[in-house]
Amino acid sequence: MLEKIFGLKASNTTVRTEMVAGLTTFLAMAYILAVNPLILGNAGMDTGAVFVATCLSAAIGTYIMAFVANLPIAQAPGMGMNAFFAFTVVLGMGYSWQAALAGIFCSGILFLLLSFSGVREKIITAIPHSLKIAVGVGIGFFIAFIGLKNAGLVVGNPDTLVAFGDISDPQVLLAIFGLVVTLLLMMMKQRFAIFMGMIITALVGLGFGLSDMPTTIVSMPPSIMPTFGQVFAGFSEILKPDFLLVIFAFLFVDFFDTAGTLMAVASRAGLLNADGKIKNGSKAMLSDALSTTIGAVLGTSSVTSYVESMTGVEQGGRTGLTAATTATLFLIALFFSPVLGIFTSAVTAPALIIVGALMAESVKEIDWIDQPTAFAAFFTILMMVLTASIAEGISFGFTAYVLLMIFARRAKEINPIMIGLFFVFLLNFFL
Repeated sequence: MLEKIFGLKASNTTVRTEMVAGLTTFLAMAYILAVNPLILGNAGMDTGAVFVATCLSAAIGTYIMAFVANLPIAQAPGMGMNAFFAFTVVLGMGYSWQAALAGIFCSGILFLLLSFSGVREKIITAIPHSLKIAVGVGIGFFIAFIGLKNAGLVVGNPDTLVAFGDISDPQVLLAIFGLVVTLLLMMMKQRFAIFMGMIITALVGLGFGLSDMPTTIVSMPPSIMPTFGQVFAGFSEILKPDFLLVIFAFLFVDFFDTAGTLMAVASRAGLLNADGKIKNGSKAMLSDALSTTIGAVLGTSSVTSYVESMTGVEQGGRTGLTAATTATLFLIALFFSPVLGIFTSAVTAPALIIVGALMAESVKEIDWIDQPTAFAAFFTILMMVLTASIAEGISFGFTAYVLLMIFARRAKEINPIMIGLFFVFLLNFFL
């Protein structure tokens, strides 16, 4: 049956190899089960319900990827989008978390429409490569900044805006310990460094009384009802001009994050066709769009393909059976919610910092020689961090790109789609 569904022999793999690869992928990305509820909890969402929504959306999305696209790629709520959801849309712009879910839902529907049309390729081609990279890098710095804040290593200051925290605070020391341990594991080439670092830090926190010991390890999952279907209560708030930018930001980041991840993992797994396109690439993008829409209904931020799937590919994963194994483990994780309490902000902060650093490593792909794109990329990254808004960073950087190209007398090189976006962003600034 598995051979018929996944074509194992044609992919030169076995059931055992695929299942080991699926376990490897799950362990590499399991940190999201603790981090996502903590981040979305800042928006006022019920963390127990978010934990269930995270498990279910990851499982459903990864099953879709397994059986529709037959690729060894797992999905879960994406880092960066959860931070944008909580800190920008809800805490920054003042929208309810229900409205933010409605924005996720709308972006998922638009993603579906793009996946069924030829518009997707046109948009990808329209945006300069350096700006695509800058968005990912900027999100990386933004996530790392949130991690430093959660760790207490960076605190507010009325004179300088930010300052160094109090390292005599036990919680700050615990976060520093977690960061050191996780980095040490990474230097030792441990594939599950982030997950293992969180476990070790959580255990040390328990040992020193910095978190409460759970009364049980296994239990029935918390209720998902506090978040399930709440997306539909938020539609009344999204009919405002500035919310269009929110939907665009959700769509943009999910769209390009997915495209980049799929290309990277598929290339590593040898799953590119002769023309360089991803095997079942359209089905993979469709799977991602469906997952985002379903995740919004369940009660979580955008679901996207995870680059941690690369760890499973390194273990030999080549088909959807790898993804199906990972999805099953996310379902099993539903019954381990009691241990979620030991993963405090001090425990999860190192994961945010390190994931941010990993996302920022692609900064080398930006063309720093071409001045218009270099400055635009720089502004995109910088403004994401300083305004604490992914959307504002994209707006500022893309607007700067069009203006700088005009100043450089290279207006003919600007894609018409970028000009259209330029006016959308200008309208947002003035409104």
